[in-house]
Amino acid sequence: MRLIVLARKCGLKAKPEVGIQFGAGGGTNSSELESEGTSDPAWPIAQASRFLDAGAEIIMIESEGITENVDPWRTDVPARFINELGMEKLMFEAADPDVFAWYIKNYGANVNLFVDHSQIVQLECLRAGIWGTKDLWGRVITYKNGRE
Repeated sequence: MRLIVLARKCGLKAKPEVGIQFGAGGGTNSSELESEGTSDPAWPIAQASRFLDAGAEIIMIESEGITENVDPWRTDVPARFINELGMEKLMFEAADPDVFAWYIKNYGANVNLFVDHSQIVQLECLRAGIWGTKDLWGRVITYKNGRE
């Protein structure tokens, strides 16, 4: 919380990350994460709410335990975050094309996603409706006025 306040005082925008998987990160293998288990989404949702109250611009939602290194995906978790906090202040990590396609299919073309830089063209083509797999092709439509 103090870092968010300090960042704002320095003219920076804070974007803290929360998640349901303790120990998530590049150096942890899937079996270790699975044995650790996931936390109740209520705790990181409450933490995210406190971060927003402290002045965070947006909250990053870690994909570990939601759509990464978990089978089946915990699709209930993004829904709970969105229901509690709204979509405007959330950014979901989407580690591969199947994940970002799922977010767009379920939350629309404007859902805020964090993807690898090598996937930006694929994501933006999907958002624009000019690329997609069978379940999305021709189903992603955006309406923009002339000022966007």
